[in-house]
Amino acid sequence: MTFLVTGVNHKTAPVEVRERLAFDADALPRALDELRTGGISEGMILSTCNRVEVAVVSENGFNPQPAVDAFLSRSRNVPVEVFSPHLYHYRDEEAIRHVFRVAASLDSMVVGEPQILGQLKQAYALAKAHGALAGNLDAILTRAFSVAKRVRSETGIGESAVSVSYAAVELARDIFGSLADKKVMLVGAGKMSELAARHLHRSGATQIYVTNRTIERAREMAGVFEGRIVEYDRFLSTLPEMDIVITSSGAPFYIIRARDMRRAIEIRKNRPMFLIDIAVPRNIEPAVNDLDNVFLYDIDDLQRVVQSNIGERRKRAEAAERIIADEVERTIARLKARDVVPTIVSLQEQLECWRQAEIGRVRGKLGELTPQQEEAIEALTRGLVNKIAHGPITEMRRQAGQPEGVQLVDVVRRVFRLGNGN
Repeated sequence: MTFLVTGVNHKTAPVEVRERLAFDADALPRALDELRTGGISEGMILSTCNRVEVAVVSENGFNPQPAVDAFLSRSRNVPVEVFSPHLYHYRDEEAIRHVFRVAASLDSMVVGEPQILGQLKQAYALAKAHGALAGNLDAILTRAFSVAKRVRSETGIGESAVSVSYAAVELARDIFGSLADKKVMLVGAGKMSELAARHLHRSGATQIYVTNRTIERAREMAGVFEGRIVEYDRFLSTLPEMDIVITSSGAPFYIIRARDMRRAIEIRKNRPMFLIDIAVPRNIEPAVNDLDNVFLYDIDDLQRVVQSNIGERRKRAEAAERIIADEVERTIARLKARDVVPTIVSLQEQLECWRQAEIGRVRGKLGELTPQQEEAIEALTRGLVNKIAHGPITEMRRQAGQPEGVQLVDVVRRVFRLGNGN
């Protein structure tokens, strides 16, 4: 068996190359059929915004690399010379390692992000549904999902936020616990505040209020979250109602001052408020942080949280790499053991064929036999065959995970004339 992974990703190819090789959902079924031609027995295509990868298995010494390169060129209508400088090819052990690292999100743009595992599972399910997976590739991918689960559970690599918007959500959870009943107000309509609001919304904060100097932009943002509009000249008076305030106004001065927040927190009877100031210049007076039960974070504070979490993920990634090294070794041993099985079956069938032929050859010379004599001949010949087979079978199983195992299987096949028609 040869296992090959061919592809491009965000590290090897610019977006203009990746987009030309990308497969949309409608094109994948036909592409999977086209992929399995010649000596390629199994195949899967993973196509995301950051990577396009083709994983295949071939048998009988067939080299699948030229066929896969030609497939990419033909199916995507892109000359090979356009993408070949950006391609990577991983074979056998390195291919297994690569698939495990992709599933565990160690090869992602953001290490530890969970999205890639879902995308890989979708690609697997589609290939499985179209009959493109049945043997060793199926086993490798199934194992990859288990490896990813082990990495996440043993290292916690995906637990810490590594984007400003996720960091804001993480901090909000630390302050409030559940966000289900919390009110969020967006002051200004910047892209980063929208992202933070999206993550807060997904985390359970469903009451979103929007205020902006330009009412059209406020309506547009409110529509995204099914939120409510607050008139810009009265947003300060609504502060006491809010639990979380995100500011990203382009104003060149503080639009929320310490006196505003002091009044708001008094009205709230000291119930905590979380303020996220993503604007540059800042929208919220820093002295707000001196007030009790008011938690103010600006863009630098969030970046420090992110950098700290990135460092923590790197440490956890080292532990994940050790897990993957262990799992690669185990998987290779399992695959080699699987490769031995067809030879064992062939050996048993060949010996049984010879046994039956020899009994048939001498049966005429033995005359009529009693049932007891028939049983005795059957037991004698089966015993001899089992003794002959025992040594080779035991040794092949023992050597299955060793480098010498391939040579041993080849010797057994030649000695017992397996698969050559003799």
